[in-house]
Amino acid sequence: MSQTSAPSVALSTYPAHEASDIVLRNGSTVRLRPVRPEDAPELLAFYRRLSARSLYLRFFGHPSVDDARAIDLCDVDYEDRYGFVAEVGGRLVAAAHYFRNLRRPDRAEAAFSVEDALQGQGLGTRLLERLADVAREKGIRVLEAQVLGENQPMLNVFSHCGFDVERWELGEDVTKMSVSISSTAAYRERSAARSERAASASMQRIFEPRTVAVVGASRERGKIGAEVLHNLLAAGFRGDVFPINPRGGTIQGLRAYARLTEVPSPVDLAVIVVPADQVEAAVDDCIEKEVQGIVVITAGFGETGEEGREREARLVEKIRGAGIRMVGPNCMGVVNTDPEYRLNATFAPTYPPAGRVALSSQSGALGLALLDYASRLNLGISTFVSVGNKADISGNDLIQYWADDPRTDVILLYLESFGNPARFSRIARRVARRKPIVAVKSGRSKAGARAALSHTGALAETDTVVDALFRQAGVIRTNTLEELFDVAALLANQPVPAGPRVAILTNAGGPGILAADVFESQGLTLATLSETTADALRAFLPAAASVANPVDMLAAAGPAPYRKALRLLLEDANVDSVLVIFIPPIATNPEAIASAIVEGAKGGSGKTVLSTFMSTKGAPPVLAPIPSYPFPESAALALSRATSYGEWRNAPEGIVPELPGVEVESARAVIRAALLRGGGWLDPLETQSLLRAFAMPIVETRIAGSEEEAAAIAAELGVPVAVKAVGPTIVHKTEVGGIKLGLIDAASVRQAYRELSKHLGAMMTGVLLQPMVAGGVEVIVGVSQDPTFGPLIAYGSGGTLVELVADVAFRLHPLTDRDVSAMLEEVRGTALLHGFRGAPVADEAALSDLILRVSALVDACPEILEMDLNPVKVLTRGTRILDARIRVQKRPTPPVSRRISY
Repeated sequence: MSQTSAPSVALSTYPAHEASDIVLRNGSTVRLRPVRPEDAPELLAFYRRLSARSLYLRFFGHPSVDDARAIDLCDVDYEDRYGFVAEVGGRLVAAAHYFRNLRRPDRAEAAFSVEDALQGQGLGTRLLERLADVAREKGIRVLEAQVLGENQPMLNVFSHCGFDVERWELGEDVTKMSVSISSTAAYRERSAARSERAASASMQRIFEPRTVAVVGASRERGKIGAEVLHNLLAAGFRGDVFPINPRGGTIQGLRAYARLTEVPSPVDLAVIVVPADQVEAAVDDCIEKEVQGIVVITAGFGETGEEGREREARLVEKIRGAGIRMVGPNCMGVVNTDPEYRLNATFAPTYPPAGRVALSSQSGALGLALLDYASRLNLGISTFVSVGNKADISGNDLIQYWADDPRTDVILLYLESFGNPARFSRIARRVARRKPIVAVKSGRSKAGARAALSHTGALAETDTVVDALFRQAGVIRTNTLEELFDVAALLANQPVPAGPRVAILTNAGGPGILAADVFESQGLTLATLSETTADALRAFLPAAASVANPVDMLAAAGPAPYRKALRLLLEDANVDSVLVIFIPPIATNPEAIASAIVEGAKGGSGKTVLSTFMSTKGAPPVLAPIPSYPFPESAALALSRATSYGEWRNAPEGIVPELPGVEVESARAVIRAALLRGGGWLDPLETQSLLRAFAMPIVETRIAGSEEEAAAIAAELGVPVAVKAVGPTIVHKTEVGGIKLGLIDAASVRQAYRELSKHLGAMMTGVLLQPMVAGGVEVIVGVSQDPTFGPLIAYGSGGTLVELVADVAFRLHPLTDRDVSAMLEEVRGTALLHGFRGAPVADEAALSDLILRVSALVDACPEILEMDLNPVKVLTRGTRILDARIRVQKRPTPPVSRRISY
């Protein structure tokens, strides 16, 4: 391919934060990083290893690569010439470059080469994606390539990537591909699908081994190495098991090997339980043996301090460099109850029953308790993972594996931290459309709240943000582990509720009332039964029974009334789900009642049924698959969680709309100018220019440096006006007494200036003047950059008491139209927009548009650290921003990390 830009001076360094580890279609990993000048010898060696066919296709029949060509390809300037290389074990296995077209700077020519053995594994597509990410940041909009017509694999890379692609036949043998690298919905969908396939393949290395080695197997029962080996054998693992112990011999009836490398057959999975200072050597043996998956149970790594973190980093370098996936370290292992594998590579004393629920725990000790609790509840588990320190495999990997796992219907997570919350949100939002994800997230205290200068930042407590993330992604958050299993038992055995209308069937009035109270507090409604249903109930229930909802059949109700009444309630079109409550009276057979409930639930209604058996003996086993809870409040809470999830899943997916009137370059110019002076708070005129670049309706703002200038500006704007003090240290004007409102003439403006100047002294450098805006509802719209979660968008009730009222909703950027609708519904003050107590109805659509524009501005200007638009007045037509504060900061270079990308 020809190059359209001239050679440049090579850099001695490269943007290391662009490096990542890529999971390929076969589940292996490769290191992807920017090319650097010193790569020239290795790049030359890479091209010389390519087959004659691959060289022919890459260089159009001229497979001549010499030192000068290799040096040229390593000569980058990051702006106009850029390249990536992929490496495994320190050896380059792929290369990709773009060269900007200097005549058309928004276009660049792209070229790719992949080692023959890795072709067909999706590496070319991943290289294209990463090139596009960098090129997009540099103002390049189109990547172009000329491809030989016989090079079908490369044509497929371009055609199937998900970007908008145009192609022209330049002759019989050459095709020109033009790829628009905008991140479209189609591209994101294709990319997410590729991610799931890669994650699934990589996790098969952990969950679906045919051979397992226990490195550190012990002869002494009670030690972890002995218990892991015992559990593998006791569970009936279907493959071969190899104990690894320096003394060899025989352990638990199996031949033991002194080193893993001595095992005569291939090893798929290695479980490492040696002391921490021996783990690296054990991993070296795994690499030499070409093991595909590792579980490191040993503790003493990142959780122990700086030395442990360094040891863990070296471990990750080793396994990623070799293309291996790893669970742990500091974990308790993995379980797969699939009869084809029967894998119990843990030291847990309990092997759970097989079922449809997948479970991940970040805590090993808690994982032991979770497995035991699931077994006592007879809640079947498909797979279980204790992720430990999540040095490699994390919850994101697991969710994507479970998304298409045919044996998993419900995903349970115990989380202590997020590795990449934004990525978790994207993955969970996609997967939760198909399978429910239920999570407990520890750390709900306010200790995580951050110091911030803006109202938005002060309101964004850590747990508030976690709630927002889960709501946005459709994740069911529970407050306790008991509630986690309550929800899981319902979703694993019953359909997701189709709506919020609940019927209660009971033989005692009190428990029915308790359940009704919980339903109402959680936003569910008691269904209004049809007259047909009520008449049918009256036909066989005692006269004293209640046929309203709750339906109280009285204490003497036996199996037949339960069967008939439940069937009638499920046939009622006004009912979405039914809670059946039973308190055993004297001389009643609970097993017969349970059988009657199961029979009454049959009939194909597709509606949700759950029960409460308030008995010390619990529910009879015959009640399955209808879940039962010891108290009605627990049942009601589980049903409310499942119903909310159903509403989220059934709602249409949101879109990020195209917004008219947006001038990205004008906004970027404001940001660049502010960063040149070191960043910080924008001055009022910069703020006005930035918001207007995105067509946000900030009121006309003028600045005056004297009382006479203020009076003149007031005359130009037209009275009445507001006068507000400005100065580098003045953030919240009301808190320093820096606002004068409703000034009706020049004299009052001059007087206001004098009073503010006397009150604030050197703090005040001038005043800004704005015309008064009458009427409307005051709200706040803001942005806060969270160090863990990234940009957060806030909407809430505005004004001077915003933090006291704390009536605010958060969502992670970027926002869809559905996200904005949910935010409006969540804030109590939104009711004021609807004409509260005779007030005019405010323009809710204009408010939604403003919130979406704030998200779009953050996307175009990620340097925005904090933003408060407060107050924003929502009028009968349109909105007006009365005050705005924006702080910007140069984006720090992220630290080099071994992050996984798909």
